[in-house]
Amino acid sequence: MSPTLFLTCFFVYVLGTIVFGWWMTRRKQSGDDFLLGGRSLPFFLTLGTTIATMVGTGSSMGAVGKGYAGGWAGSLYGIGGALGILVAAWLFAPVRKHCFMTMAEELASYVGANRTVLNLVAVFTFMASVGWLGAHIVGGGAYLHYATGINESWARASIALGFGIYAMIGGYRAVVWTDTLQAVVLFIGFLLTAGAALEIVGGWDGLQAINADLQAKQGNTSALPHLSLIIVIAVGVLGTPAFRQRIYSGKSVSDVRKAYVTSAGLYLAFAALPAVIGIAAYQSFPNLENQDLAFPSLATSTLPAVLGIVVLLAGLSATLSSASSDAIAGVTTVVRDLYRILFKKMPPPERVVFISRVALAATTGAALVMALTANNVIDYIKMMVSLFLTGMCVVGLLGRVWPRYNAAGAIASLLGASATALLFQFQESWTEYWGNPVIPSLSISIGIGVLVSLVTRPDRISNAQAIEILSNERGQMEN
Repeated sequence: MSPTLFLTCFFVYVLGTIVFGWWMTRRKQSGDDFLLGGRSLPFFLTLGTTIATMVGTGSSMGAVGKGYAGGWAGSLYGIGGALGILVAAWLFAPVRKHCFMTMAEELASYVGANRTVLNLVAVFTFMASVGWLGAHIVGGGAYLHYATGINESWARASIALGFGIYAMIGGYRAVVWTDTLQAVVLFIGFLLTAGAALEIVGGWDGLQAINADLQAKQGNTSALPHLSLIIVIAVGVLGTPAFRQRIYSGKSVSDVRKAYVTSAGLYLAFAALPAVIGIAAYQSFPNLENQDLAFPSLATSTLPAVLGIVVLLAGLSATLSSASSDAIAGVTTVVRDLYRILFKKMPPPERVVFISRVALAATTGAALVMALTANNVIDYIKMMVSLFLTGMCVVGLLGRVWPRYNAAGAIASLLGASATALLFQFQESWTEYWGNPVIPSLSISIGIGVLVSLVTRPDRISNAQAIEILSNERGQMEN
């Protein structure tokens, strides 16, 4: 495949998404339109943006890389993602009726609109969004660098500009429309690559034989790391602000729930494809230095040029769709929550769109700076995300199902999960045993949250009163 040809196709594709996003959102927008699509997204847009975000950098790089190293273990991403989105559909879709803007608002509503909880979750949310954004920029940059050979820094900057421009022009509605378009490209690309992969390995029997070789190479391993991987992907869905954004922006509770259940079914059906691609990549390139590049390696070396371009664009679509969603989620937190922390007031309605665009540029720029600091930042990003998401997931779960949960318990849950994840950074043997810190972090976060809630006084403000307080505050920035 000609690097120049692919680079040209990539820029034409990005330009097309920018024009498409502008066309779909060319009318004047309010702040609510820019950040949440006017809270009126129909079923098919919620479905498209959700599935595109789920089949993101984690699936196109992480899951395929896991398949390359561990065979059918690459399908665990799909199982964990489907589990997380089903729990979200059942437990959190009903919060759509309260018109929340951010995850900080929602979690604070469970504990008496406590200002400390709201501010702490706002900071956690923004840091997690920037962390995910940096990871998407690095992942997309690696794809572009591999396919074209351009300087890696320029590749990362191109990815950041690619999603940043159409998100700044059209806001959330542009993001969900381009996500839906990219979801179609994603599935076509993965299906084409999986079909070619099956032919390469000689069908089902060939897949099983290579998988057996990979298992023998790994030796006898515990099932615990595999369970941890499923749980951490599910927790990622339940704790990542971008997935809550889809709930807040949906047209109705029923539309959101139907879209989430459908997404879970599609993602579960999709689960085997990254593993198949990873296994075939191992057969073709058993000595890759970076297993995360198994997907583009297979596409560029085994497919005809036209199909290879489609497949690589599918991988980059995964990155662009996930990145734009995380960027908008982070910006909504800046405008709704962090602005108030800094300026002690809500932004005026007529300035919300302008402030949002400035915040989007600043957020994307901060993530790009992190991504440009070379490989050591990747470990930092992974640590940062693990520090924040588990605690937010626990606060959401306990807040929804246990009325006795209070603000002190929520703070304990957030800090307990972070402290546990931080300890894992200094204990390599723990990570080797558990696979990742999610199970211990969940256990500590739930246990300490319940204990502290029981030994401290209940919140004096009811859930209904908390929702009214937050609604009145939010109303100051709405037309």
